[in-house]
Formats: sequence, C-alpha cells, structure tokens
Amino acid sequence: MVTIGDVAREAGVSRSTASYALSGKRSISDDVRRRVEDAVRDLGYTPNAGARALATARTRTIGLLAQFYEDEFAPAMLQYILGVSDTARELGYDILLVTESDGASALRRLTSTRMVDGIVLLNVAEHDERLAVLRSAAQPGALVGRPADCSGVDVFDLDFEQAGRRMVDHLCDLGHRELLLVSQPEHVVERGGAYVWRLRDAAIEQARIRGIRLDTAFAPARQPEVGRAIGELLDAHPDATGLLVNNEAAAAALPTVVHERGLSVPRDLSVVGRYSDEFARTFSLPYSAVESAPDRLGEMAVRALVRRIEGQTGHDGPNVVSYVSPDLVDRGSTAAPRRP
Repeated sequence: MVTIGDVAREAGVSRSTASYALSGKRSISDDVRRRVEDAVRDLGYTPNAGARALATARTRTIGLLAQFYEDEFAPAMLQYILGVSDTARELGYDILLVTESDGASALRRLTSTRMVDGIVLLNVAEHDERLAVLRSAAQPGALVGRPADCSGVDVFDLDFEQAGRRMVDHLCDLGHRELLLVSQPEHVVERGGAYVWRLRDAAIEQARIRGIRLDTAFAPARQPEVGRAIGELLDAHPDATGLLVNNEAAAAALPTVVHERGLSVPRDLSVVGRYSDEFARTFSLPYSAVESAPDRLGEMAVRALVRRIEGQTGHDGPNVVSYVSPDLVDRGSTAAPRRP
C-alpha cells in the first residue's frame, strides 16, 4: 500500500513537507505542491481516513440526513442530495447519507461518536425533532428548509412566499381571473412541510389583493392517482384559465392529462410550475416555472457548513437565514386567456 513516505520520496521532499502540501496547513511553494500532487496521482495514493482524522481532529465527512417519503416525489429529493454531495466533493469532504426514519436518534449517534464534522438536514419540518439534538451537538449544522425556530443553525431555503406571489402576479398580469393551485399531498403539510402552505397562503393572499379567484387543492405524488386528481380539479372548475403547480409529481403527469383531455397549452390553459430547470429537462416539461434551485441551496448549505468546520466563520458566530429569490423561467406555457 502506498504511504505518504512513498509520495515524499517520489516528489523529492520530506515526509512533513508532503503532508503539509496535501493538508494545506502550511504555506508551500507552487512548485513543491505540483510535485507532490503529481506523485500522488502517479502512485495512486489515497490518504487514510482514520489517520487523517487523528492527525487533524476531523473526519472530512459531512453527515447528510434525508428521507424518501412515499407521499413526496423521489426524483425531486435526489436533486437536493446531489447539490450537497457535489459541493462537498469539490471542497474535499465525503458525504455520509443517513435515511433512517428516526432522524433524531440517527443524528445523536452521528454527533456523539464524532463520525462527522458537521451536519446537513433535508426534509426540514416546521417543528423538527432533530433540531434539539443538532443544537446541542459539538458539530455545526446547516438546514435546507426553514423551520419555525431558526436559532442555532444556518438555514437556506427558497422564498416560497415570494414564489407564490410571483406565480399569481404572472398570470394576473396576462389577464387571467380564475386560477387553480395544485399543492403537495396533504400528508406533507400534516408532518410539518411548511413550504406547502407558505407558497399556498401567499398565493391566496396575492390573489385576494389582485381581485382574482384562486382555488386550491392537494394532489397525490404517484401515478395514476395524481393524474386523476388533476382531471377532477379541472372538471370542477371549467372556467379556470390558469394552473399553478406546486407538486413535482403533478407537473410530471400534466402533459399526459392535457393530451388526454384534448387541451392546448397555453391556448386553453396557462401553466406555471415550481420546480428546477434540471427537473424540467429530465421529464421534458414544457411549462414555465419558478426555479426551485435545489442544487444552489445544497451548495449554499455545504459552503456555509465548511466555513464553520474550518474556523473561517467560527462555530459560535452569528447564524444566517438566507433565501433564494424565485426566478420565473419562461418556457412559453402562459398567454392571455382566450375570450369566451
């Protein structure tokens, strides 16, 4: 097995210099650093994680706690996970993904045994039972998703209230006066998915301010149930000319529903969704949408967490709550409503 001593001999430097070049703990000339990096590549050297942890008091590992719920659309969750893992890899950290249903217990085990240097939480509930454990841990934490109490952690989320207002304003400005909003399954709200009602309530209030009608409904996250739910909603509101979609499974099912009903978008129905550009490409969705930015949110959370781990921010420094402003990507699925 290749050791740091082998790397040092290959690069023509001392063992300590090779170690410093790899860890970045001391200033090393560019020439020496390149020689060490070349030796690492040529020899196929991989630092021993255990030895590295003992030497630096760090594991270079971030714990990522996520859940794949049956009532949420799994491909959407994967985008958040990729945003976290890609950024961690770029910064030289590994990811330990934990999907246990008992998140508080899993988090307690990770932090008490020092298996990770920091924690990123996904699927954040409004009153999340994991937060008490995280706040008492020695390691810092970052959240993708806003809880009711943001103290003691760094929080990153889409501005869902502004997203709801933006979706309503976009169609109202085109002349639409009766809209429908399809939300995530009701179970998501019941277990604390505040992002659902944050967007919904803001959209309802904005419709009231603008003097237009907005009817809302929950929809399942699986086919064929979600397709049937959309069809039933359209049947119940035949005068609606605009559809807002805050449910990725509903967005993915919508092209089939539209085709089966003989509708044309945007001639018969204008559509605005809330999902990422990558999600739209994956499912070939032709609908304008507010960008949900899962990759950007994951990146923001990891970068903030690593700054705390490495002392750039300070473990006890002021925590941040940061929102991504919603951008509406126009894919040509909205237009002025047809006159009766």
